[in-house]
Amino acid sequence: MTLQNYVGGQLVASSGSEYTTVNNPSHGEPIAHTPHSTVADVDQTVAVAQKAFLTWKATPVLKRASILFRYKELLEQHFDELTALVTRENGKTIPESQGDVRRGIEVVELASGIAQLLKGGRLPNIAGNIDGETSREPIGVCAGITPFNFPAMVPMWMFPMAIACGNTFVLKPSEKTPLTAMRLAELATQAGLPDGVLNVVNGAQEAVERLCTHTDIAAVSFVGSTNVAEIVYRTASQAGKRVQSAGGAKNAMVVMPDADMDSTVRAIIGAAYGCAGQRCMAGSTVLAVGPVADELVERLKSAIEDIALKATDEHPDSGMGAVIDAVACERLLQTIDQIEADGLTLVADGRQDLPEAGYFVGPTLVDGVKVEMDVAQTELFGPILAFGRVRSLPEAIDWANSTGYGNGAVIFTKDGGSARYFKENVQCGMIGVNVGVPAPMAAFSFSGWNRSFFGDLHVQGEEGMYFYTRQQVSFTRWDNDYVRAQGW
Repeated sequence: MTLQNYVGGQLVASSGSEYTTVNNPSHGEPIAHTPHSTVADVDQTVAVAQKAFLTWKATPVLKRASILFRYKELLEQHFDELTALVTRENGKTIPESQGDVRRGIEVVELASGIAQLLKGGRLPNIAGNIDGETSREPIGVCAGITPFNFPAMVPMWMFPMAIACGNTFVLKPSEKTPLTAMRLAELATQAGLPDGVLNVVNGAQEAVERLCTHTDIAAVSFVGSTNVAEIVYRTASQAGKRVQSAGGAKNAMVVMPDADMDSTVRAIIGAAYGCAGQRCMAGSTVLAVGPVADELVERLKSAIEDIALKATDEHPDSGMGAVIDAVACERLLQTIDQIEADGLTLVADGRQDLPEAGYFVGPTLVDGVKVEMDVAQTELFGPILAFGRVRSLPEAIDWANSTGYGNGAVIFTKDGGSARYFKENVQCGMIGVNVGVPAPMAAFSFSGWNRSFFGDLHVQGEEGMYFYTRQQVSFTRWDNDYVRAQGW
């Protein structure tokens, strides 16, 4: 099955001759083909979105919100279908896919209350008979370029808030996981969203480059690797667009000697191996402070042994799914080969006991890691957890800050002073205290720092609304001639 684009509420064939094969990661079998849309395809889609913007921006905000309310209800009704679709094309376990869809729905719910967020301000009689007021106005056609690892959540980080604010949207999903995005767009139309307000253009690099430079695109939202995030930011911002461009990370999890060991181990396992480590909020380095190290590494080893690798679309009890494709699988297996060649200790070896089919890499735990090593500094984007031993909390913080990234960092402790010191000194935008994955809920922004984010305003929350609107200030003067004439 070769997919089409979704333009103006209709399926439209791409004019491109190339495509990417979409495989089910659990089995390695093809399930669809994603067309590589051309510049002409993108231009056609943007033109439809630009025309729709002229009427959508004038649609009353409460009417826009009512459509989003209906959309949320449809997403709830199709929750199991969307969950299965995410698992099929991404390889996540069923609970992980449920979380993917649920976190996206939460953003739709937030966007449904857009009237409250969009309210401006007013100051009467700021000067003689002059009233001042502000309003938030839509900016135009917005584009979203999303990754494979969260086929439902990341697109819904973007387009619900954008369209709630009165903009129209062109979504370019990952060519590796396009099926969920297409279904999200179809359901939006079913909810009553006018044709052309939400569009999907499938493709690869050519489509991305065109979206970043198209004169009728007002803003670009991107999530992906740091290298590409920086390119998107520079290209689109130089073309005069607003840009929010989220990149990768190397998130540290600091374990203090007083940490509750049972809950800490559960949180670390979930953070490191959830979604097969393919997320920018994955806990990828454990930093054990002082005497806690030996006990912690043994507990982690024992917990890893209980993680079952199975085809997630057939086995709801699978503990961890496959990675996205053969290229990622081979890269990660070669990384483990190199770790072994470097003389580090493989407490858990992800090359062993793998299913015969699919793109599986087992949970891997590497002991003896030093701060200067590649495994401690590079985002591996897979189920490989580095274990470092440090003498103090300041040393752990210096290690966490050394990577240049700035998404998340976590501390496990019972001491409020340690937690406060950590929060004040670690250089990242999202902090967890006894929380394995400090990814914000929809009401808060996803606040990456440093080389984890390029731009000023983040997705989700109030910042998301600010990104998709611009402020207009107006002053109105009414002389009181009539009032004075009446003697009032």
